[in-house]
Amino acid sequence: MTTRRSVLKGTLSLMLAPTAMTTLAPPGAAAKAQQVKIQAPGYYRMMLGDFEITALSDGTAKFPAETLYAGAKDQVAALLAKAFLDSPVELSVNAFLVNTNERLVLIDAGAGGFFGPALGKLVPNLVAAGYQPEQIDDIILTHAHVDHLGGLVAGEKIVFLNATVHLNQRDADFWLSSANRDATPEAKKEFFSMAVQALSPYRDSGRLKTFADDAEPVPGFKTVLRAGHTPGHSAVAMESKGQKLVFWGDITHGDVVQFEEPDVTIGFDENPAAAASARDAAFAEAVKEGYLIAGAHTRFPGIGHVGTDSDKFDWVPLNYRATL
Repeated sequence: MTTRRSVLKGTLSLMLAPTAMTTLAPPGAAAKAQQVKIQAPGYYRMMLGDFEITALSDGTAKFPAETLYAGAKDQVAALLAKAFLDSPVELSVNAFLVNTNERLVLIDAGAGGFFGPALGKLVPNLVAAGYQPEQIDDIILTHAHVDHLGGLVAGEKIVFLNATVHLNQRDADFWLSSANRDATPEAKKEFFSMAVQALSPYRDSGRLKTFADDAEPVPGFKTVLRAGHTPGHSAVAMESKGQKLVFWGDITHGDVVQFEEPDVTIGFDENPAAAASARDAAFAEAVKEGYLIAGAHTRFPGIGHVGTDSDKFDWVPLNYRATL
């Protein structure tokens, strides 16, 4: 009599029989999936009171630590090794979109096409995050270096068709001056040319607006002059429902070396001593007030707090949240 047990037993015998096993594919013969080697879209979203904040990755770029950080080479190497990093050190390039429910305000605009395919990802990540470039109302630049304004244009064409660009008057005067360009060392002339290329279409269309030190170029967005990295380098502060976030620009490059050693400066600083002083002031205020920081070159998404560890500062990244 055929029973359920005998059927199962017979099936198992067939599965284990040598003749059955020879029909199986030999090890290693199964089809392989090709490696994808691309990341997910680079955006991260959080709420600050009633405001929606979206961190946008423009990509990452590698810099030789020995030339990026000025001085203290052995110290820098030890600090990077302690954080399981080495040279060239890979830095994030971040921008941030604020939806106030009334306006869309972008803080910095990435490098665009100026530095090759490793950067220039801001617009596709903006679109992936649910917004279009033409929806942006205002762009506040922390300063006029190309990795913060290159994304304003694609070639000579305006990318953000309806946006007004806001820049500290000091940086506009410095970087748009042909006399300053002519007087600068040859290696730095390109920084002036790229700033002119990115800003001129907005200036020519009447949509480049300059602001004074510590001004409020867009209602609710208060700037704080942190000069040194560039003449008009400015942080941007905003608040909602008692919560405060400060967009730092280039107070630090990375979240290891300059937190441990704030006096270590950057080869791109126009005035290294002033940049170090601005960093000291920014660190002290962030610790005292306990507000959130958004850094252009801290590891993506670049949002966190500044803490202290005995006599040194620490970067404390924001805890990840899957829901808002």
